[in-house]
Amino acid sequence: MAAADEEQQLLHLKLAFLAREPPSCVLSLARKAGGGSVTPPVQNFILANCTGNNAWGDQKCTYVTTILKRIIAEAELSSDIVIDGLYEEFGQFMSSKSNNSSLNRTEKIYREISFLSPTDDNKLVSLVARLSCSTNMLEGDTGCSLWPSSLFLSEFILSYPKIFSKKCCFELGSGVGLVGVCLNYVGASKVILTDGDVSTLENMKANMEMNKLCVEKEGSQLLKENKNKVQCKYLSWEEASESVLSDCMPDLVLGADIIYDPVCVPHLIRVLSMLLRRGNNRGTNNVANKEEISNEFSSTATEAPVAYIATVIRNVETFNCFEKAAADANFSVVNITNSEAPSSLLPYMLSYDRSSVQLLKITLST
Repeated sequence: MAAADEEQQLLHLKLAFLAREPPSCVLSLARKAGGGSVTPPVQNFILANCTGNNAWGDQKCTYVTTILKRIIAEAELSSDIVIDGLYEEFGQFMSSKSNNSSLNRTEKIYREISFLSPTDDNKLVSLVARLSCSTNMLEGDTGCSLWPSSLFLSEFILSYPKIFSKKCCFELGSGVGLVGVCLNYVGASKVILTDGDVSTLENMKANMEMNKLCVEKEGSQLLKENKNKVQCKYLSWEEASESVLSDCMPDLVLGADIIYDPVCVPHLIRVLSMLLRRGNNRGTNNVANKEEISNEFSSTATEAPVAYIATVIRNVETFNCFEKAAADANFSVVNITNSEAPSSLLPYMLSYDRSSVQLLKITLST
């Protein structure tokens, strides 16, 4: 293996660990970095760059213990040498785990999502988003989970920064807030993140603060002097009205995995209608952005706002319901998944299936 390739494989291994990828994915990358087995040099790398990283304190205990157990078992099975430091580290984490059994019941896990630079063969990290996420989405905490569509939409934003730079961006169903971190990174003039679940909203605010973003408070003047402009708002689609959205005049509306329930589709369409229709009353406020958008995409520039929705079609009937409701609302829905495909900025996240995500560009037909 060439030195450059080995360096890249080791970087991917470290980033997968920090992203809290499933142990099987981390083990696969460890094998790849070792040319087919978890060699002593790879084990030393894991000790120095992964398990020794104390960024998240004790919350990583159970995860690290599992990783070490899998790495040791793999090395023993393949008749490779297991370095003493690996056994010692495993013993320390097992001891820490037994002394504090409450660690096994934590509801959150901290993940570092590192986006790699598309211009340097995925060897340089351009952005790191630190997020508190749910450990178990099956217990109703779906808003605090990290979904493939959110990763895909984030890659899209970072791949086409000029579309979002200097724009007011409004996200529906923001979840853990990853898209908001990316929007701020590319220089959006304002980022409005919304969610209809109170606990999800609180977690989102905490994530913004963890990423050193200024979370706007009601009546605050701080945002006017701060380059990190993020606002987290409660928004129930069922209760949303013109008056509720009166202070929101976004250039761009975004959403990830928000087409999931046919019961919610009418409410989603109604909110989208209000947000996209508002742009038609803004006169020439957005004219200066037309050339920029036109240069980024080949499509015709428009003054009206645009919505970008990333979604995994898990139920065809639900998606068909959305398409019909969108057509009835006079929306133009264009699938740009292939024509405007984002760069692959998360190659180390083996659990992330990019091929399952569709990207829709939605505008209000004139």
